Amino acid sequence: MDLTTAYRRYLAAVVRFHLAAADAGGLGATDYQAASLLDSEGPMTSGELGRMLRLSPSATTRAVDRLIAAGIAERAADPDDRRRILVRHTGLLPDGLLDLLARVQEPIGAAVAGLTDAQREGLEVYLRAATEAYRGALDR
Repeated sequence: MDLTTAYRRYLAAVVRFHLAAADAGGLGATDYQAASLLDSEGPMTSGELGRMLRLSPSATTRAVDRLIAAGIAERAADPDDRRRILVRHTGLLPDGLLDLLARVQEPIGAAVAGLTDAQREGLEVYLRAATEAYRGALDR
C-alpha cells in the first residue's frame, strides 16, 4: 500500500472512531469536538471555542450548556480578568467513553514507545506540520 492510501485510510479510521466515541458517550459530534478542544487546548471563552468550532455564538452557548449539563465542562471566572468567563473541561468523561478511548490509546502508546528517538522526532514534526496545515486550510 502506498503512503497516500495508508494516510487516507488512517484519517478515515480516526474520523469513524471519534464519531463512534461521541455516540458511545451520548454526545453529538460537535459537543464531542468541543469537549476535546477544551481538554487539549485548556480553558477558553465561549467566543474562542465558537471560532475554533466555526459555530455561531448561540450555537456555541447551546453546546457549552449541553457539556455543562453532562458534567464535562464548567464556566468559571478568568483568574487574570474576573470580568471574563472561561469554559473549562472538568476532567470527567461520559460512561463508556474512557474504555473506548483506552482501546486505541494502549496499542498506539505501545507503537510509539517502540519507536527510536529519531522516529519519534519525525512523528512529532509530522504531527505539528499536519496540525498547522489543517488549521491553516480552515482559516483560508
